[in-house]
Amino acid sequence: MLEAIATSFAVVALAEIGDKTMLLAIVLAARFRKPVPIVGGILFATLANHAVASFAGAEAAAWFDGYWFRLAVALGFVAMGLWTLVPDKFEEEDKPQERFGPFLTTLIAFFLVEIGDKTQVATIALGARYHDVLAVTTGTTLGMLAANVPAVFLGDRLVQKISLKYIRMVAAALFVALGLWMLVTLHR
Repeated sequence: MLEAIATSFAVVALAEIGDKTMLLAIVLAARFRKPVPIVGGILFATLANHAVASFAGAEAAAWFDGYWFRLAVALGFVAMGLWTLVPDKFEEEDKPQERFGPFLTTLIAFFLVEIGDKTQVATIALGARYHDVLAVTTGTTLGMLAANVPAVFLGDRLVQKISLKYIRMVAAALFVALGLWMLVTLHR
C-alpha cells in the first residue's frame, strides 16, 4: 500500500508541474485571490476524478489481467513518459468563468480540465498496476496538491524560478523507468 501511495504521489506530482491544471491554478489564484477555497476546489475535484480513474484502472486490470494487459499497462507508462515531454498550453477557452465563486469555479474547472489529461491517464494506469483504489487515489491526490498548492500561493513567482523543461524531463524519465521496470518484471 505504501509503495502504491508513494509511486502515485511521485508520478502525479512530477507530471503535474507545467501541466494545464497547474496553469489553471495560477490563473484562478490571480483572478480570485482567495487561495483556501481554490485549494479546496482542487482537492475535491481531484478526489472525484482520480477515484473514478483509479477504480477504472483497477477494474480493467481485474477483468483483463494477463500478460497482454500487463504489457499494455507497461507500454502505457512509457507512452506517458513521452507525452510528458510535450508541454501543455493553457488556451483562452480553458479559462474559468467567475459566476460561481472561487470554490465551485475551481471544482468544476479542475474536474473538467483533468478529464483525459495525462495525470488522469496515469491514475488509470496506476490503478491497473496496484489494484488499490484508495492508495492510488490518495497518492495521486496528494501529488496533485503538492504540485498545485504552491502554484496557488506563489503563482507567477514559482514559474519564474523553476525550469519546467527539466521537471518535465524528470517526470518523463520516471514514467519511462516505471514502464521499463514493469516490462522487465512482466514474466514474474
